[in-house]
Amino acid sequence: MVNLASVIRPGDGVLWGQACAEPQTLVAALVEQRMDVDCFIGSSYSGIVKPGALRLSSYCATGTNRGLADAGALEILPVPYSQLGPLIRERRIRCDVLLLQVSPPNARGEHSLGLAADYLVPALDICRALVAEVNAQVPWTYTERLLTRSDFDLVVETNRAPAVPPLRAPGELELAIARNALPFIPDGAVLEFGIGALPDAVCALLGRHEGLRVHSGTVGDGVVELAERKIVSRIDAAMLIGSRKLFDYARENERVRLRSSEYTHDAEVLARQPRFVAINSAVEVDFTGQVNGELAGASYVGAVGGALDFVRAANRSPGGVALTLLPAARVVEKLCGPVSVPRSEAGVIVTEKGAADLRGCGLRERRQRMRSISGKS
Repeated sequence: MVNLASVIRPGDGVLWGQACAEPQTLVAALVEQRMDVDCFIGSSYSGIVKPGALRLSSYCATGTNRGLADAGALEILPVPYSQLGPLIRERRIRCDVLLLQVSPPNARGEHSLGLAADYLVPALDICRALVAEVNAQVPWTYTERLLTRSDFDLVVETNRAPAVPPLRAPGELELAIARNALPFIPDGAVLEFGIGALPDAVCALLGRHEGLRVHSGTVGDGVVELAERKIVSRIDAAMLIGSRKLFDYARENERVRLRSSEYTHDAEVLARQPRFVAINSAVEVDFTGQVNGELAGASYVGAVGGALDFVRAANRSPGGVALTLLPAARVVEKLCGPVSVPRSEAGVIVTEKGAADLRGCGLRERRQRMRSISGKS
């Protein structure tokens, strides 16, 4: 077991890679050694961190974070994803020590960030110490930052499968919703995908499109076939969340670029994307177009995340559109949780019963259109 006490001091702020980029061996060591630290974590699928083990904060309760939030062990920072990089640089999110999962080196001795660049890039610029888990199962990818052995204050070498979310093929409900979204996606679009089965369902139906690109916070397995068939020509994303199929496609592939969230979610960068189509899901949407992407019942399950950044970009993009996809049963008269995306940014809401284009609509017309896709009389 790696001795983290050689680089971590009592009271330090510790940050590590999220989702498939989580350095599981290092996180397990941090938990076992029960260090006196403040940790900022992203989405997690490993389940390594348990309530009471560490002082924790996060921008989300995705994956196994939900259990931490339900137990009162996770402080939620409800901010758009675009703010995370600046907050890290300003040290409002502390990162004295950064724990990274990286790929084995290439022939030039360069390690890539592997499966995520997102807010790790700004963290690299301000951390005091860098601890690396060199994982033989992580692909070498074209990431915004490359590292050499001399950059690491401490190194552990592992060979373990990245932590991945439960994956399932889109079902009939997801495909029905995706079919209703398809008419709003033009040839030549630049696509953003949220997390989950609904974005993969949309990907499954894009086989007749042409000239697509991806500019997104995350990408999943659904884009692989489109990219292999050259329907998608390039992928710019902050991180990869998927299976070995996705990781193998991204390995040493110049058409897949993993970028800092300061690039992928930046308003000026997004403003340059023509026909930008944001495709996101939600916990619930009300009859006026307000979106709750955070709270389900009494549980914090999601995040403000990148949806607000991408919705705003799509609304300002010539030929662009913001699509919010969800089952009709989750269209409600009144939200049970917070407003993650305000009705002032409402685009097109899509369910298996149809699509409600709310752009330019007054409140009365919005309610009529939303009711028609909700199945509610």
